[in-house]
Amino acid sequence: MSEQKRKSPKEYKGRPGFEVVSSEKFGIQRKIVANMTVESWDNIPHSSGLYEPDATELLAEFKKLRQRPEWQGISLNTVMLYVIAQGLTACPAMNSWIKFNRRFINGVIERFEDVNISMPTIMPDGTPITINVHNCERMGLREMQDYINDMRRKMANTNMDDAMYEVGFHDTMQKLKSGRVVKALCRLIGAKVGCGPIHKLKGEARKEYFKIPKNDRITRTDIEQGTIVVSNVGSVYRGGNYLAACLLEIIPPQVCAICISCICEKPGVVTRADGTKELAPRQFLPITLAVDHRAMDFGDCMPFIACLDEIFKNPSVIESWL
Repeated sequence: MSEQKRKSPKEYKGRPGFEVVSSEKFGIQRKIVANMTVESWDNIPHSSGLYEPDATELLAEFKKLRQRPEWQGISLNTVMLYVIAQGLTACPAMNSWIKFNRRFINGVIERFEDVNISMPTIMPDGTPITINVHNCERMGLREMQDYINDMRRKMANTNMDDAMYEVGFHDTMQKLKSGRVVKALCRLIGAKVGCGPIHKLKGEARKEYFKIPKNDRITRTDIEQGTIVVSNVGSVYRGGNYLAACLLEIIPPQVCAICISCICEKPGVVTRADGTKELAPRQFLPITLAVDHRAMDFGDCMPFIACLDEIFKNPSVIESWL
């Protein structure tokens, strides 16, 4: 382009050379995520650590089992979700919520028997969504895979703005009932003023949508907050390089967050049958843990780590999970 035709960059807040190429207001999904994450970092003293087990034998066992007809359709993501659920059952301290009054320094930790895992995933149109996998502690591996598959089936029939609006409205009403009037009113005003596009259905389209049975579309129960969030970066990134999560936000009132990262091949120490040791290529699976230091210390996570250690040490146990 010639110098005569080239336009001068638009100034951004008086700064020459800062050219605004686009501007987009928050939609309802981004508003909910932004609110939760800001509340997380404003109020929770995070402490994080990286657990990196040798998953070579477990991956080999899974690959072998996948050759059997009854194991067809079982994903590694579901196996790892099941592994995490086993660890959380062994460690209720991580499967908890906290109530804390900073002014009076009073706190209560509520531990749950039910393991309800909030699992971030991607809609068919690319929209991120977090589904709630209820009662993982009661499921077999096939049942868990069927549950996840059914959620994906429901997504195709779902208007996510309607579903997310239902979640946000319910959460606002809960805050109103708990006495947080100013917070609730600000959220109600914010939903109407300055909000980006919310494609809620109206008129006949809305009537037709709500004719779809609830068990055929995503509802508030499917995406409401679980007892813990478990993300899987390894299921999203396929580049083949090493990618591990370092920081995680804990979504209040949860006290822990977990992220499974990408499988990484690197040298590891292998003990032979005769007791000698050697270096060999091994596959490691980084798992990041973030804990709310008000509610727990890393020592409280040891039953979780010990449970996973046992699974990775004796991976044949996964055969009985189906």
